[in-house]
Amino acid sequence: MAELRMECGNAPLAVIEGCVEHGRRLGRELGFPTANLSVPDDLSLDDGVYRSRVEVAGRRYDAMSNLGRNPSVGGTERRLETHIFGFTGELYGCRLRVELLQRIRGERKFASVEELRSRIEQDREEILKSING
Repeated sequence: MAELRMECGNAPLAVIEGCVEHGRRLGRELGFPTANLSVPDDLSLDDGVYRSRVEVAGRRYDAMSNLGRNPSVGGTERRLETHIFGFTGELYGCRLRVELLQRIRGERKFASVEELRSRIEQDREEILKSING
C-alpha cells in the first residue's frame, strides 16, 4: 500500500506499508542491514535515496531508504530497502510503515561494491546530520 503526498514541511512525500520480505542480504554484508518492502506499481515517486521514518510495532525510528532497482548489483525489481537507525533484530514477516521524508539523491549504478558502500556511508552521514541539526 502506498500513499503519495506533495513535499510540505515535515509531511512525508510518500508512505509505504507492507510486510518485510527476504532480500539478497547484501545490505547486511555491506554493514547496513535493510528491511525490504515491495513497492506498488502505481507509486510515481522518483527512485533514489531518501531520509525516512519507520514505525515498527508502534515505535518510530529514523532511517534511510533506497527506492529503486539496485543497478549496482544487477537488480531489476523495484523495491524499497530501509536501513533503520538504532534498530537491532529480525523483521522478516513484520508489518512496517515507512514514511519517505526527503530525497537525498537519485539512484546510481556504482562501478564496485566498495564504491557503493562508501556512498551509502556518505548518505548515512548526510541524513544523520539533517536529523540532528
